[in-house]
Amino acid sequence: MLPLTGYHVLDLTDARGAFCVSLLANMGAEVSRVDITTSEGCKQLRRLAAAADVLVEDSPPGQLESLGFGYNNLAAKNPGLIMASITDFGQEGPYRDLKSCDLVAGALGGWLSVTGLPEAPLKPYGEQAYRMASLYAANGILLALWRRHETGRGQRIDISIMECVAATLDHVLVRYFYEGVVSGRRGGRHWNDAFAIFPCRDGHVLLSVFREWETLVEWLASEGMAGDLAGPKWRDAGARQAGIDHIIGVLARWASTHTAEELVEKGQLMRFPWAKVVTIPELLASPQLAARGFFRGEF
Repeated sequence: MLPLTGYHVLDLTDARGAFCVSLLANMGAEVSRVDITTSEGCKQLRRLAAAADVLVEDSPPGQLESLGFGYNNLAAKNPGLIMASITDFGQEGPYRDLKSCDLVAGALGGWLSVTGLPEAPLKPYGEQAYRMASLYAANGILLALWRRHETGRGQRIDISIMECVAATLDHVLVRYFYEGVVSGRRGGRHWNDAFAIFPCRDGHVLLSVFREWETLVEWLASEGMAGDLAGPKWRDAGARQAGIDHIIGVLARWASTHTAEELVEKGQLMRFPWAKVVTIPELLASPQLAARGFFRGEF
């Protein structure tokens, strides 16, 4: 039995919250999608909300209240109802009524300042801001359901897409708060240069730069591609960090002489966490995903 079997979810979402509802459905919840643009849909919502466990919506702030479906009104008839509202900026604040989209959330939430090439921002693939907000909403709903077991009461969950983006800046905010460092766009290089993406003969490959340094340099030297990296200067970690651009250049020239498969196969034998940057057809043909039944929904 799935964890949300027996729970009833009302779906009033579009692109912003659709993934949240999908997650709940995959956990076993029964989902009813309601269209409140008609009088019949409003009647249906009023009836279903009286017995539902969860309502997920992403309408502009105040819209449901204007139709008589604010949380307080619905909870008066169903105190156990959990209502998750996913909006661009949340239910209050100076941005509350501004127009937005996934790209705007990525820009205002800080993502675009750290994604892309140094000279130009790059939008993350797909609608990642919406997906992230849906993940936060789903987690909030699960916690609220757990709390309801103790109190018998539901609650309102206010999800701001912009805040969800800001909350997933990882090291960026931590480094700024504690070190005063303003992170920038790094292209295919990891923030601390531990990894970088390099062009190779048949695409691109992700390589670790500093891991098992002497072994890596010996490999390059065996092919006559180490340049000055075999010298004693580069055995010092501080020197390697200071000269990272030079090291990246040497590795780039070396990687360009190989296919990704050659590098990854030998690198993995040496326990390097290397990987090819796969194309979509290659992803679909992945033996790992096939073994786990990913595309058959068996995971």
